[in-house]
Amino acid sequence: MDENKSRMKCARCNVELVPAKAHFSYLGHMFHTEVQRCPECGQVFIPESLASGRMTEVETSIEDK
Repeated sequence: MDENKSRMKCARCNVELVPAKAHFSYLGHMFHTEVQRCPECGQVFIPESLASGRMTEVETSIEDK
């Protein structure tokens, strides 16, 4: 695991984020992946790779239909 991810802290709770499975719904399609999440409030960190990678794949699959 990337050292920087393990040291990220929640801006609200000032608690270190931990890896956790999260379920997403985007444009009517469901998928799950592991993200960094605050163990206190549940806020998740969505990395740019997920936003521009996996979500773009969903958009492309919808456009292809």
